[in-house]
Amino acid sequence: MYTTSHVNLPQDAREELIDMLNTLLANAIDLHWQVKQAHWNIRGTHFISRHLLFDDVAKHVRKHADTYAERAGALGGYAQGTIRLASNNSQLPEYDLQAVDGDAHVRALVERVARYAASLRDGIQRSGDQNDPITADLLTQTLGETEEDLWFLESHLNGDARPGITPTRGGNRRGRPAEDVSQVST
Repeated sequence: MYTTSHVNLPQDAREELIDMLNTLLANAIDLHWQVKQAHWNIRGTHFISRHLLFDDVAKHVRKHADTYAERAGALGGYAQGTIRLASNNSQLPEYDLQAVDGDAHVRALVERVARYAASLRDGIQRSGDQNDPITADLLTQTLGETEEDLWFLESHLNGDARPGITPTRGGNRRGRPAEDVSQVST
């Protein structure tokens, strides 16, 4: 523990949460700079929309990093947020420097954002296990924004729709017509 905290959680729970938040901080810092790598190097078809999307995703992740660091501090911890600490503690793979065209950048980011989202889901579970609804709520809100960013990124990958799912007008996810609820009697 770095400082005294009067947050009503046992010290061992706070220590575990601080460790988890520092890992998420490292993931967020790493992801931010990987997204910026793609932002700076994107070329080709859909350049401007991808360039702007990558910048939005980077801004979101940067905001997440600040939130993790502040929550760790509120729990009495020390935020480990330097670039060197982040590179040592991140769970994300190194950015694919062979990514040159737009689709390669999008695929690389989809993989990393999906891993980041998975680490948030794990953090939500661990926060619940430590009876910390504040951290769980913070991570749940962050996950919502992250999964929306993931959806926006995935939407740039043409031809990668899931097999067996055909969109139909008024249908459900499996392509079957939706029930006509106007004919159901109550």
